[in-house]
Amino acid sequence: MPALLFFSAFAWAPLVAEPTRTVVKALESFRTEGPPGWSFTQHTLSESKDLVERYDAGQPEFRRWNLVAQNGRLAKPEEIISYREGFARQSRGGTAPRIARQIDTESMVLAAETPERSTYQAKLKAGDPSDRTALFLRAILVWHKPTGVIESFTVESTGAFSPTVGVRIEFMQTTMAYTLPVDDRPSLLSSVRTRLRGRAFWLRSLDAEVNVTYSDYRRSVPLRKP
Repeated sequence: MPALLFFSAFAWAPLVAEPTRTVVKALESFRTEGPPGWSFTQHTLSESKDLVERYDAGQPEFRRWNLVAQNGRLAKPEEIISYREGFARQSRGGTAPRIARQIDTESMVLAAETPERSTYQAKLKAGDPSDRTALFLRAILVWHKPTGVIESFTVESTGAFSPTVGVRIEFMQTTMAYTLPVDDRPSLLSSVRTRLRGRAFWLRSLDAEVNVTYSDYRRSVPLRKP
């Protein structure tokens, strides 16, 4: 190897490793659902669903979600009542899955880079002993260098697999995109796109595409207890 080329390779190595350590550190506190304390409007659109909901972070847990519209029209009073009763029977409480913690950081590699962004790929570890899917998935994340935030987080399959008997997944992918922080507003979840191609018992199609967008963010102050 020519001396100049050898020196260049040697000098480049720490420049690649350092940002990786920074991203690994950021993943320790990364929340796929975004930071808490923010209210937003959620619009879910798929072949069978067109639903607009409002999440109010300042309300008690069982009153945080409200139905706004469905199927392209404003929700009727009886639909709003039924929606709220559904939350009384089954709450959406709890924390969102911490998929970021399943990233095998030792396998993380730099896949692409521009002056402003770095794209990393990594394998996933099983979330629990019964997890038969993680081995067939990989994570792809885009790191925005100027702001130091994860701009997008993707989990996708690396090939066809069968998570259970009779089910074959040809392809699955979920991509979560985030806004860049501006002034006093942090990076917030802006969209989630999920695509699935597969079959169950060789007959029923599992093909689906779901797009969820988030808008009208407002910082909320939790209600004080009396």
